[in-house]
Amino acid sequence: MKKSKLVMIGNGMAGVRTLEELLKVAPDLYDITVFGAEPHPNYNRILLSPVLAGEQTLDEIVLNSFEWYTDNHITLHAGKKVVEVDRVKRIVKASDGTEAEYDRLLICTGSNPFILPIPGKDLQGVIAYRDIADTNAMIEAATKYKHAVVIGGGLLGLEAANGLMLRGMTVSVVHVQPTLMERQLDTVAGGLLQKSLQERGLNFLMGAQTQELVGGDDGRVKAIKFKDGTEVAADLVVMAVGIRPNTELATSMRLHVDRGIVVTDTMQTVTDARIYSVGECAAHRGIAYGLVAPLFEQAKVAANHLAMYGIGRYTGSLTSTKLKVTGIDLFSAGEFQGGEGTEEIVMSDPFGGVYKKLVIKNDKLVGACMYGDTVDGSWYFKLLRDGRSIADIRDKLMFGESGSNIGDVGHQGQNKAAAMADSDEVCGCNGVTKGTICKAIRDKGLFTLDEVKKHTKASASCGSCTGLVEQIIMFTAGGDYSATPKTKAMCSCTDLGHQAVREAIVANKYLTIADVQTGLGWKTPNGCSSCRPALNYYVTSSWPKEAKDDPQSRFINERSHANIQKDGTYSVIPRMWGGETTADELRRIADAADKYKVPTIKVTGGQRIDLLGVKKEDLVGIWKDIGMPSGHAYAKALRTVKTCVGSEWCRMGTQDSTQMGKDLERAMWRMYAPHKVKFAVSGCPRNCAEAGIKDVGVIGVDSGWEMYIAGNGGIKTEVAHFLVKVKTAAEVLEYTGAFCELYRQEGWYLERTVHYVNRVGLDYVKKRILEDHEGRKALWERLQFALDGEPDPWFDFKDAQVDTRQFEAVKV
Repeated sequence: MKKSKLVMIGNGMAGVRTLEELLKVAPDLYDITVFGAEPHPNYNRILLSPVLAGEQTLDEIVLNSFEWYTDNHITLHAGKKVVEVDRVKRIVKASDGTEAEYDRLLICTGSNPFILPIPGKDLQGVIAYRDIADTNAMIEAATKYKHAVVIGGGLLGLEAANGLMLRGMTVSVVHVQPTLMERQLDTVAGGLLQKSLQERGLNFLMGAQTQELVGGDDGRVKAIKFKDGTEVAADLVVMAVGIRPNTELATSMRLHVDRGIVVTDTMQTVTDARIYSVGECAAHRGIAYGLVAPLFEQAKVAANHLAMYGIGRYTGSLTSTKLKVTGIDLFSAGEFQGGEGTEEIVMSDPFGGVYKKLVIKNDKLVGACMYGDTVDGSWYFKLLRDGRSIADIRDKLMFGESGSNIGDVGHQGQNKAAAMADSDEVCGCNGVTKGTICKAIRDKGLFTLDEVKKHTKASASCGSCTGLVEQIIMFTAGGDYSATPKTKAMCSCTDLGHQAVREAIVANKYLTIADVQTGLGWKTPNGCSSCRPALNYYVTSSWPKEAKDDPQSRFINERSHANIQKDGTYSVIPRMWGGETTADELRRIADAADKYKVPTIKVTGGQRIDLLGVKKEDLVGIWKDIGMPSGHAYAKALRTVKTCVGSEWCRMGTQDSTQMGKDLERAMWRMYAPHKVKFAVSGCPRNCAEAGIKDVGVIGVDSGWEMYIAGNGGIKTEVAHFLVKVKTAAEVLEYTGAFCELYRQEGWYLERTVHYVNRVGLDYVKKRILEDHEGRKALWERLQFALDGEPDPWFDFKDAQVDTRQFEAVKV
């Protein structure tokens, strides 16, 4: 049967949740095409704040990787904004000319940040806070500038302010209202929040009305001016004053728009039944929802109808707000402000940082507002939603669920989890009950929060229920929820962990992915996007020259041998041995840049030249013209060897660091590993090459070389451990190679050297490298054997198994 064509415009949380629900019930009904304006896969927008604060990385907030789209046969056009839809011909067109036909169309364009229409809003340094690009812009600004002003005292504004403060900026929050988060908190709770944030270092300008943004001679914002004439210095201004449904495309399509794209209870647009809309852009019964839970409810209904089951209706959502603002728990629901005809029960402990207000009308709970202690939020919301009379528990209502049930159940911790019924909702975003979580823990043997997130989605969206989920894990599993189990499965395809799989590959001489899956009883015949790259690395590193590499089981960058950029183009980074180059190489690079119209040429942090913006069909030609070895800037491999000029030129140098760096790089430049690897060589203890934060760092001293291992210069900087002091360059090569081969043989896939050494212990590494002399030499020889004859992917296509068809220009 010929499949119908489903096109989705927008690649956010609500839209992709619709696809997930659709694939559950009708996996083969549609050929699915997705257009996303951002160059990223689906990610958790709610968790941008922890990324800004340095608590998480962008990779960690991705919900559906690029491989997920491939595995589910979804065509993803990332970084391509849809600009036109022909409803008569049923064709979607993107800004770059890409087109797709549809039988059903799903519009999930989300919302746009509201920018105050004031003078100076277009100055450099004035941004909104909505996506990854905004987050990266703030992170970069924090490295260069000192003063930040955040306009808006809502949740997003406070999270932005906190993140910028943690990155070292002096931050002032400007809010036109007298109370922070006035839509979620009453005056008392808002005041407590402000006091707590002030104590942490944030400045607040309440009731301030912004008149204009003042720019400097360089075109960048330098101050914010208020209507009373006062000014505050600002190198960065973040506007977080609200969002508006993104209906620009819908309007151009002549769909009915009123506070959003107007939809029916089946999430179909009232104008065109072939077109659906979910998320922040949709207006249902006059309401455009901005919280995760209602959007996921909409997604389930839309998927149901797209699957042609025709049942299910979305009738609206009664929403509650349970948030964690910079580590402070907040909850509100219903008519929490009170008002005429209502009664209030209030508990206030400002010293202890706890505040609760319950609003009652006609013996029913109609509103709640809590600060500091929100453990009973879901129970209060259930009372409010069900409309249950509270007359019989009125005197105990303030003490929460456990206090309102006669018995000895304590108020918090595991006892709180024990007191909940299996039918009680734990995760409001995803509609996950306690019973679902407990069943998953028991049936699948789950121990950790990450495992529960993966199997149930509880705590995977806004994260406000994380504490309660942890309590349930502790109560159900009978152990420490934060402890990693002795055996953590590689993925859902197997119950075996990385170590067991590695050992089995060596013991049974498995030479292919299929051998491993057959021999170890893989649950999923072909594996998944998580285990296949790991298995491919394990067999090729365990049995060099014998194992069969499977290029299709590598990540996309390693298949293309280039780094894909946000606009779909690629970067080309030729290898420069130890950061040293020649006039001839520079001339060839310059000529190639002119020939292929490369828009950006940049010197990288690893002392190489990066050509950015190269079209995929030009990759083969540009590498041929440059004629330099691959820099492997895209691979889980040795990336760079950073050097200073050393004793050859520097009057401070004690050793020839440049030559040492070139020797190291030439010896190991084709070395694939569990993760990327970086070296550095400094010619004297002044350490200009930053050897102390590299996977292997070498520092020249008067009597030879000091060697350091397992450093990391990422968001969480890890200082390298001192390993050994040696006298000769040959020893540096041998010790470096031995450590790298030990890591290659024992590291788990995607495990950096810092995490490998932390797992096995520095003493173990020293025993293998320093005490076992024969073992060290054997490791070094094994690495040289593995690397001997390894092909350069850009000059040995056949030996490197590079499919050159991928570089052919697409004919339109």
